[in-house]
Amino acid sequence: MTEFITANNLADLLGVSHTTVERWIKNGKYPSCKNSKGQVGFNPTDLKGIEPIDAMMNTNWDNELNIKPKRSFTSIELFAGAGGLALGMAKAGFHHILLNEFNHDACETLRANRPDWNVVEGDVHDISFKEYEGKIDFLSGGFPCQAFSYAGNKGGFEDARGTLFFEMARAIKETKPKVFMGENVRGLFTHDEGRTLAVIKNTIAELGYTLIEPHVLKAIMYKVPQKRERLILIAVRNDIADKVKFKWPDPYERVCTVRDALYKGILYDTDVPESEGQKYPKRKKEIMDMVPMGGFWKDLPEDVQKEYMKNSYGMGGGKTGIARRLHLDEPSLTLTCAPAMKQTERCHPLESRPLTVREYARIQTFPDDWVFKGSMSEQYKQIGNAVPVNLAYAIGRSIIRLMNDIEELR
Repeated sequence: MTEFITANNLADLLGVSHTTVERWIKNGKYPSCKNSKGQVGFNPTDLKGIEPIDAMMNTNWDNELNIKPKRSFTSIELFAGAGGLALGMAKAGFHHILLNEFNHDACETLRANRPDWNVVEGDVHDISFKEYEGKIDFLSGGFPCQAFSYAGNKGGFEDARGTLFFEMARAIKETKPKVFMGENVRGLFTHDEGRTLAVIKNTIAELGYTLIEPHVLKAIMYKVPQKRERLILIAVRNDIADKVKFKWPDPYERVCTVRDALYKGILYDTDVPESEGQKYPKRKKEIMDMVPMGGFWKDLPEDVQKEYMKNSYGMGGGKTGIARRLHLDEPSLTLTCAPAMKQTERCHPLESRPLTVREYARIQTFPDDWVFKGSMSEQYKQIGNAVPVNLAYAIGRSIIRLMNDIEELR
């Protein structure tokens, strides 16, 4: 377990505002201290009783790394993208027999890295999965969260029609895997006042599966140097569900940072390799030169704030992603599809430039030999849309453990 947790990291682990943690420090709720770099934070032993901290201090992460499949478990993945989820699941022990993806460049990325994978390019609506009935153990996918239509008000399979989740449901119906997993943004919990998730839950029940209580997993707890959250839905076929119990993965012992991503250390054996990346226009670079590490637009001189923010200046709200420079000793903010979008700036901690493609990939915990195909902007998009590999690997190990338990029922 790390010997020090910064105030910012505690806020992120607990899902509270940094202002809240600052208030705790001020009123002495938890004893605070400073590390050798002058950062304010806490000794983990002073935070006992806080669930995420206790979990990190008493983790079984190292033991879970030893989970191996009892046989070759087969899987299908939909909406595979650049392969973040697929790679993590493969590392855990799943054998992919089909991966479907609509985007051509993402398919080229998958083929370039894993020529042995059966990558089926095209619209999922046009693919029949019936030939795989009874032949796969597991099905997964990060289905895009489109707006659902409730015209039928049945709240189940019929109401899911016309959405990409429905296509995932159809694939499940046609293949009948023992277990399936869907992942999405945490906002799915509250999308359309909870009705979207209600439709998904009812559809899963109609398919003959028991849904494990959905969890939002914070990537920073699973050896990912990024503040990314994903809603994970895991369901077990009804004929098996009451005979096994799923256990969510234990967290890593500490929070990884941008420093861990860019330099040799616990995540990588070398410093980040050079690669192509976007560049700032001259004036924007001059402005970003004024932003300190970990800072954003409010750290600029007032006249420059007004110049940069234009009509947004004085409109209220933190807008903390604007002119944001990452901090080496904090996790990255969630990566987006482009590193230099004004609302979601991801500037290098030390240099006044956007993160390169390879730096982007490391923050998503892709290995350095995982190549991305397409234009530079397309590569950023593929990486930004991916599930962090280490997060997928952690979930995958827990699902392999579940598959092993199911195997023992035979």
